[in-house]
Amino acid sequence: MGSVVDAANKEVNESSPSDKKFTVVFVLGGPGSGKGTQCANIVQHFGYSHLSAGDLLRAEQNSGSENGEMIKNMINDGQIVPSEVTIKLLQRAMEESGNDKFLIDGFPRNEENRAAFESVTGIEPEFVLFFDCPEEELEKRLLNRNQGREDDNIKTTRKRFKVYMESSLPVIEYYNSKGKVRKIDGSKPIEEVFEAVKEVFTSTNDKVAA
Repeated sequence: MGSVVDAANKEVNESSPSDKKFTVVFVLGGPGSGKGTQCANIVQHFGYSHLSAGDLLRAEQNSGSENGEMIKNMINDGQIVPSEVTIKLLQRAMEESGNDKFLIDGFPRNEENRAAFESVTGIEPEFVLFFDCPEEELEKRLLNRNQGREDDNIKTTRKRFKVYMESSLPVIEYYNSKGKVRKIDGSKPIEEVFEAVKEVFTSTNDKVAA
């Protein structure tokens, strides 16, 4: 496992680190809570760059790099890619983007991810955008999205929701205790949800400008 982390460290260290100050917003919410749709809206309206930890890992796997091969082998062996590897990919994407404001979607997945992100990058999120949506609503959305055998889909959806709740709730509770969680009711129609999101980002921009 050390070799994966070492390779990731080596790769990032070789690109010259900048002293830019990054603004990071973590975007959390259960599967089907509308994170992707709202992230696209935020990018369009507020000029953030959207980074998905899962997409970065997939892109690295397919890149043919030495690091990508290691990630692929770990995933194929059913191992969880170490936090440091994902964080280094996020860090590299931030350095290379030319932007200084980022939405990080679907990360941190658990408390260990969170602690590692802060210690590796030295960045605390500006806030956490949390799309709160009841399980029944998420189930309905995912079943509409994945047409097929309903019993299998329901079982998979419930399992995904359970894993999400168990691993992500401690992260949300941690940031809530620091007054950093902005909770959005994700069960409302897309336009209404974005109105609530806009309020959060507008007040943040005002604060930053002040």
